[in-house]
Amino acid sequence: MEEFDFISVDWPMIKHVLIISGISILTFLVFLFFARKSKAFLKVRLIRRMDDDLLANFLAGIFSAIVIMIGLLVVFRIIGLTGVVSGLLAGAGISAFIIGFALKDIGENFLAGIILAFKRPFRVGDIVDISGMRGQVLTLNLRDTQIKTGDGKDVFIPNGVILKNPLINFTIDGYLRYDFIVGLDYGSDYHGAVDLIKSTIKKIPGVLNENKAPAVWVVDLAESTLNIQVTFWVDTFEREISDAVVKSNAIIEVLTALEKAGFNMPARIIELKNHQDKSLRTS
Repeated sequence: MEEFDFISVDWPMIKHVLIISGISILTFLVFLFFARKSKAFLKVRLIRRMDDDLLANFLAGIFSAIVIMIGLLVVFRIIGLTGVVSGLLAGAGISAFIIGFALKDIGENFLAGIILAFKRPFRVGDIVDISGMRGQVLTLNLRDTQIKTGDGKDVFIPNGVILKNPLINFTIDGYLRYDFIVGLDYGSDYHGAVDLIKSTIKKIPGVLNENKAPAVWVVDLAESTLNIQVTFWVDTFEREISDAVVKSNAIIEVLTALEKAGFNMPARIIELKNHQDKSLRTS
């Protein structure tokens, strides 16, 4: 076997390549570090100015992505790929068309994220329902929106899906209404029951009484009961008591007050008639 000829190796060229590679890697790491630090700094400053975590986080993420792209262009120029950069810029139109067609879903979600960030149909912490998926908004990313469902599941919904489908925000204005039905026996003191329900529901912790006072009214003449609907409002910005606990307490207190007052709340009653006076068989 022939021995490797170390004399023929172009050591200056190898040294130059190593130096250029080291400078390129170091430059990219500097841009990456700056992108992360600037994202955190910009997010804090934007939150202070706009008081909107969702939009601040989204804008900071876009700025970080732009810094990383600039870093890549600088690295290309350092390693001598200026022609590649020029070609990329010159062919931006064709490239955009090809990439946009191949990655249309990603592009659609990105643009939808920008629209959602500025339109702001929800904020971090809001309770929303998107295509039957209900949960609390955690964050808005460049591609998707993360929500946490009531049973603890983290769901990532593409921004394009959110933009193209109806979105229900339960907490955006700070008020949310709950209701339940109470069935009274026919022949009861209806006005007395209504007054008792109103006075009871107003005493429940978490139920609003000023601008959004509880309401009680008759809604249906059912087969066995006179149905009365009870509605009340809660403050979604004040979360000391959860809405589920407030509603549970309201139902229990109303039923307890009616029972103590002697009101009968029957279940469904089935009336049996003797057809043609024939005896009913019993087994």
